[in-house]
Amino acid sequence: MGRETTWRPSDPFLRRLSRQLKPVEGWGSFRLGARPAAVTAVLYRRDGAWHVPFVQRRRDQRSHPGQVALPGGTVNPGEDAWAAAAREVEEEIGVPAAGLEPLGAGPPVYAAVSNFSVASFAAYLAEPPARFTPDRSELDGILEIPLANLLDSDSWMAAVEPWIGLHFPWQGASVWGLTARILDGMLPSFRAALAVEPAEPPP
Repeated sequence: MGRETTWRPSDPFLRRLSRQLKPVEGWGSFRLGARPAAVTAVLYRRDGAWHVPFVQRRRDQRSHPGQVALPGGTVNPGEDAWAAAAREVEEEIGVPAAGLEPLGAGPPVYAAVSNFSVASFAAYLAEPPARFTPDRSELDGILEIPLANLLDSDSWMAAVEPWIGLHFPWQGASVWGLTARILDGMLPSFRAALAVEPAEPPP
């Protein structure tokens, strides 16, 4: 079974984000007949700003070759979705699964082209390494993208190729396709959690 989400974050943003997301144990279900997968948006602070790591998949990979993605992969038979997501973070970018604090889940996404049904999670990493360690058997590298850039609607661009759709260019790479769809479902929760509620007027 997956890790129980009894941890309660002390950071106000993380607390609000946890309330915006679905409970980890109640994330939903995989599409019948699809291949189950799980990904994680890992939040951590670097130089005082929130960041999210993305993996650059090798071009010789069978599934989504060459694409920029959130750390994640296939859920094994009998494996809990969050446990699979945390395991993949450890395998792909070298962060121990025990160091991740689960915050909640976004809406599941189905990719018809690859027949993947994907559970999406957000987690907090209190102590990020100076450099992440990519799994060279699957990845070409890791991109550390500031959350503020991801939340900036002007940073997302419409592609000339209609099959790419809305995408996020970063350092010569691009977030598009399935990962862009996953973020489209999760980023509204991040925006809402970062919004500062106005103070109530004095009586």
